[in-house]
Amino acid sequence: MFARDPRHLQFEVDVNRLFLYTSYYRLGVNAEEKDAEEIIDMASKASVDEQQKQVQENVHYQLTNMCQAMDSILLPDTANCPSQVPSEAHNYPRRSGLSFAVGTGVASGNKPAVPATRPLTRAELSNKFRDHFRYTLDIRPSQIPHNDAGQGLFLSGEANAGAVLAIYPGVIYSPAYYQYIPGYPRIDACNNYLITRYDGTIIDAKPWRSGGDTREIWNGSDLVDYNAVPSKSQENNSDRAWRMLSKPMKKSYSENFDEVLERRNPLAFGHFANHPQKGSTPNVMICPYDFPLTANDMRVYIPNITFGGEEPITMKRFGSFWFKSRRSGNQVGESPVLKTLVLVSTRSICDEELFLNYRYSNSKKRPEWYVPVDEEEDKRRWS
Repeated sequence: MFARDPRHLQFEVDVNRLFLYTSYYRLGVNAEEKDAEEIIDMASKASVDEQQKQVQENVHYQLTNMCQAMDSILLPDTANCPSQVPSEAHNYPRRSGLSFAVGTGVASGNKPAVPATRPLTRAELSNKFRDHFRYTLDIRPSQIPHNDAGQGLFLSGEANAGAVLAIYPGVIYSPAYYQYIPGYPRIDACNNYLITRYDGTIIDAKPWRSGGDTREIWNGSDLVDYNAVPSKSQENNSDRAWRMLSKPMKKSYSENFDEVLERRNPLAFGHFANHPQKGSTPNVMICPYDFPLTANDMRVYIPNITFGGEEPITMKRFGSFWFKSRRSGNQVGESPVLKTLVLVSTRSICDEELFLNYRYSNSKKRPEWYVPVDEEEDKRRWS
């Protein structure tokens, strides 16, 4: 009998927790104790795949409601402004195949159109979002007492366990495009805003920064010189050497896909959540969310783009190495997705800083401020 893969075992544990949290949240404020017991019973009988599908449905259900609310806040009132065609808000013309081949300089007409929205600032949208959902997010100095804590992510208002509180924004890199990540191969030496999904997908939130005050075309371009920017933590000689020797493959404009995104999105701040200090516990956890690209009416609120475009490439993992599979693209019957991450609350939260277990690998030197929440979870995650 072979021992189970510890890494996959941790994945199953996380899926089970997310199933419990998000399913209970979906029942609403009128949920009772017997409902929780029924959900626990369902989790014990459902397979990991079945639980995973339900988590995806639960998260998508919440985000659908949030996107519809932001539409009601931001889109012009077509009843009073007949010149604004309702369908204009989401039916963007797609770039042609020729524009992908030669980049963005073909013609401005090939770029997606930016629809008209109400001239609200990010702060104004955030306040109106809170009116709908009883909470919003703020970025301000972290309450963690160490020099590297920097900015923290705070929930303003109240949220129940299982609520989707934030989306992790930025550029999505599949294993096929690791070599294009700035700073490659030591990509984490000068970038504290990278996160990895269990399937090997990496999201770089650094180009997103703090969003913006408009709805605009965004292609994930980052003008930061990664070789000139020191990391938050003290850089050691090894990090410095790797940084100087790093030679990521150069990007061309054609490798990033222009999308019209709502830069005011009040949820697009998952990258500001800090790791809890000693004596504290996380109040959010990461949840892989595969956003279906067929949901055109929601796309503008998903603050991510896929590096290399949205043509999927199938990869196989062997140990720490990734290889392209002979089969590429989606399987029959599957819809194209954006492989994103969201933060889900693990308990009721009221006016407090959000903390996420970073689960740093124990095979590398960790920052002095890092205190493992659960050492065994860290080991399983990176086994």
